[in-house]
Amino acid sequence: MPILRWLTRDEDVRASEKVPYRLMEEAPELSYGDQNAGNMLIQGDNLGALKALLPYYAGQVKCIYIDPPYNTGSAFEHYDDNLEHSKWLAMMWCRLELLRELLAEDGSIWISIDEDEHAYLKVICDEVFGRRKFVTTNVWQKRYAPDSRVAISDAHEYVLCYAMEPRSFKETRNLIPLGDAQTKQFKNPDKDPRGPWKADNFTAPGHRPNQMYEITLPSGRIVTPPGGRCWRVTREGFERFRKNEQMYYGPNGDGAPSVKRFLAEMPGMVPWTWWPHTDVGHYQEGKKENQAIFGHDDTFGTPKPERLIERILQIATNPGDLVLDSFLGSGTTAAVAQKMGRRYIGIEMGEHAVTHCVPRLKQVVDGEQGGISEAQGWQGGGGFRFYRLGPPVFTEEGQIQPDIKFPVLAAHIWFTETSTSWPKPHDQTPFIGCHYGHGYALLYNGILGDKAASNGNVLTHKTLAMIRASQGDFEGPMTIYGERTMLSEATLNAEQIEFKQTPYDVKART
Repeated sequence: MPILRWLTRDEDVRASEKVPYRLMEEAPELSYGDQNAGNMLIQGDNLGALKALLPYYAGQVKCIYIDPPYNTGSAFEHYDDNLEHSKWLAMMWCRLELLRELLAEDGSIWISIDEDEHAYLKVICDEVFGRRKFVTTNVWQKRYAPDSRVAISDAHEYVLCYAMEPRSFKETRNLIPLGDAQTKQFKNPDKDPRGPWKADNFTAPGHRPNQMYEITLPSGRIVTPPGGRCWRVTREGFERFRKNEQMYYGPNGDGAPSVKRFLAEMPGMVPWTWWPHTDVGHYQEGKKENQAIFGHDDTFGTPKPERLIERILQIATNPGDLVLDSFLGSGTTAAVAQKMGRRYIGIEMGEHAVTHCVPRLKQVVDGEQGGISEAQGWQGGGGFRFYRLGPPVFTEEGQIQPDIKFPVLAAHIWFTETSTSWPKPHDQTPFIGCHYGHGYALLYNGILGDKAASNGNVLTHKTLAMIRASQGDFEGPMTIYGERTMLSEATLNAEQIEFKQTPYDVKART
């Protein structure tokens, strides 16, 4: 498999390891609506924010959509879109690595990119996600008229798609609604009470004996399949179609047999890679949507239309699924996710997280009617919590910060041990869970109600009994973190306990 080489590659591909785990501190004054809706808006560098999310959301995100800077020098002023090429590759690599860890087993990632970096992005995505996880490259028609200022006007951008389980993606992805071009194919010339329909070919390639039979048309003429073909169903299947009045023989009853397919029975159509502006919008549509929200002086030069994000979420998610966008921009992905009944995490680094994303999402909660609102029947509701990145969980020496609370350290230890998100983020018991038959417990921060260093955070017969009381039905080997242990090696072995000392055995996972 080909790989990209650049001058600082060896250092750049390990950049995410050097990013510290940080706290996420809520800003209640910027949160809005239902605080339990499961939506998060995070202000801060997206690399740090993605690392901070890992202990809580690793393997939990159903769909990631990102619209990173294209390195063309043409993006809006909030992004540095004129990065040196090698820096752009480094920027993308380390973020893609963290995004991969956040994806659910049945999740997918969708990335907007133009032709300047498309080829390079495809190669590094093949490396980060694995080439076999590539699904397709979609082509979005971003313009509906040519640009006369250039030699050859570009009309499209790309949306790359990778799935964690590409073999099962066909079963988990959704069909897309029929567009105007498709619905116009359905007519009702015979005024069938079941509504508009279109005639499907009643033949199939091949020569299956049980699908070779005579059909008598209403005109009395007898027909058989044309050369090299057979009927699409057996005689029994034909009789079912006939009794259900689904067979059609032309306006005079003397045409080739066909079967009616009714519009009302169409669940949708298989997604395909050509996304015309008539189906998913164009740049000007995105600009008009933003201007309606932010005013005509808005500086977002190339916002994506809501219909484009709607198409992605239609294919990749269902109501209640978690969507993440780490280049949130003007907030389009979060707005669309909210209107479609999905949960979201949006990350933005600049002040426009406050000046643009918060006002837009407040309007969505209040029932804003732009974009896809009418198509989705959106009337408002929900809410979000606003967070900023806080101090690191660990000091530069790798030690635990003294003011770190139990749930934060528990989530980090769980992620370090299991590479999964902690399933009990609000639990306040020393037994933090079991994973594949192995238990984990943490004695820290006075979790047992005794903050004395010689008591509550030390593994003794008493604290072990309290851990056992909190572990429910679990039985099996266990790793226990604490300041120190008073139990003998023989006792630890008999109890199937591996003891790890805080802070020395708590590592900042890379």
